[in-house]
Amino acid sequence: MTEHDDFPSEFDHKWANAAEHKEPSARARMLAARWKDNPPGPVPFRGDPDPVAPRRSSWISTAVVLGCVAAVILLIGYAQTRALY
Repeated sequence: MTEHDDFPSEFDHKWANAAEHKEPSARARMLAARWKDNPPGPVPFRGDPDPVAPRRSSWISTAVVLGCVAAVILLIGYAQTRALY
């Protein structure tokens, strides 16, 4: 136990950030090796996505929702009138 007490228990970030040489990550090394012989082509910052088909009118969705609400209201009213008799 005493031999471990000589070293600090936390990682020294100042020392690590002050390093003269920083090794690239595995992904950076892989991409550098891949792009060495076959570099990627230019890509716009935010390319236009594929064209999307226009949506149906919103009034159709509204009519369907209102129709369902009306059907539920009528069903509840019918059930209450049947329960009274």
